[in-house]
Amino acid sequence: VQLVESGGGLVQAGGSLRLSCAASGLPFNTYAMAWFRQPPGKGREIVASISVNTVNTHYGDSVKGRFTISRDNARSMVYLQMNSLKPEDTAVYYCAADSPPAGSEAVPVGTATVDYWGKGTLVTVSS
Repeated sequence: VQLVESGGGLVQAGGSLRLSCAASGLPFNTYAMAWFRQPPGKGREIVASISVNTVNTHYGDSVKGRFTISRDNARSMVYLQMNSLKPEDTAVYYCAADSPPAGSEAVPVGTATVDYWGKGTLVTVSS
């Protein structure tokens, strides 16, 4: 299984970035997907998650209204559109895959249920 993130970089506060995650080696349309982040010196936290067929989404409180998660099952891709970026959004962003019960549209809300992780992409927001 491989989850490969791309799209990170340096952006000024107020700007936008779009992260992409390419998944391979797993039946993508049976996995819920998520983005987590780990700021410097802090723990890993949920940013957003999306269920198998996009029925449900979940967002961390700090990104609600600014970030949007989406997925393309035909291409085995998941995206994170990040708008109105703030310096406190600076972190390594990780793509994650979570296998829910068959037929479930549950979404992961924490690290405990994640089955696979990407290696991460760094997002730096300057003030």
